[in-house]
Amino acid sequence: MQDRSSRLAADDAQGGAPRTAQVLPFRPRQRAVEPAHAAADAAEPDDDALLDDLSRYEQDRDEEPVNYARRMLMNVIAIAVVTILIGVGVWLADTIAQMERDQDCVLQGRHNCAPIEVPVARSH
Repeated sequence: MQDRSSRLAADDAQGGAPRTAQVLPFRPRQRAVEPAHAAADAAEPDDDALLDDLSRYEQDRDEEPVNYARRMLMNVIAIAVVTILIGVGVWLADTIAQMERDQDCVLQGRHNCAPIEVPVARSH
């Protein structure tokens, strides 16, 4: 959609080319290499050298067999910790909600906000 009032879309009276539009040529940047590093960059490292560098971070699976009993114990401990954290979170949320209800009751000026539990009389 061309807007004739725009300077960029205005056509020249003779040729129809835009008057203010200009195409900018973008050339790829040339990497500026310092002379001290030029010799080091010229000799590209081969793939084996890169793999040797990464091999020091690998674990040897042949030396130490997987101890499944220990893994299961760690999984059980992790599940227990997560379960305790969830339980504490639910308890904390319930306690905060109860305190909020009690505080709202007191701030409204009510008198019987605290529940009184009466023990049930047992008939013998």
